[in-house]
Amino acid sequence: MSLSFGESQEPGDKKVTPVQDTVKLETAHKGRFMGGITFTRLDIGFSRLIDNGSFTLSPKNSFLDYKGAKTSTVSFDVLYFGYRFNPKFKVYIAGGFDWTLIRLKNNITIQENTPDLTYVQSPVDFSKNRFSSSYVHIPLNFEFRSKENTKGKRFYFVLGPEVSFLLNGMVKQISDENGKQKFRDDYDFQPVRLGGTVRLGYGGIGLFTKYYFNDMFASTPQNGLKNMAFGITFGLN
Repeated sequence: MSLSFGESQEPGDKKVTPVQDTVKLETAHKGRFMGGITFTRLDIGFSRLIDNGSFTLSPKNSFLDYKGAKTSTVSFDVLYFGYRFNPKFKVYIAGGFDWTLIRLKNNITIQENTPDLTYVQSPVDFSKNRFSSSYVHIPLNFEFRSKENTKGKRFYFVLGPEVSFLLNGMVKQISDENGKQKFRDDYDFQPVRLGGTVRLGYGGIGLFTKYYFNDMFASTPQNGLKNMAFGITFGLN
């Protein structure tokens, strides 16, 4: 919306020419702070375990063999605060939640309250055996945006580091013998996780890749086992 300034004219008054306001145009190119509660950057995709640089699990980690098509990640942001320098670049810190959901192939049960990641073989055939973690994450994003096109949309390139803090781990199992069962523990998941994210998008949708720099578990036998994720981002603006 543009504004104009002027006064109504009476007969005989000197005519005053309205001055077209350019506040909107000028403000758009000035820096400003941004922030608030939101629901955006919804990431839905797949997770992969990387065992000392390989997507193939070593013998000591083979009990974590998983179904790739059903091993997933979900995350989103619920608040943010940042500074937009101009229409093409802004920096912001956000806060939100994410889940890594590993669908195990083997009929095992990860044990609770153990100093290292431990499991027992189960005689039960599980129709679902899911091993998951949930974190609160705090990303710092650097966002580069193109000029709006004739449709009012932009291209986005977003990257930056993030730190995450463990909320809990969970084992969810479903079987004919025991029905649905859930067990909660930290399961030796890394209490503080460091990672980075890259996003490419157009309009409100894009693609993301996340990689976590430190080990997935604070468990000595699992040294060098890391994880990454990739998929689709919704609400990229």
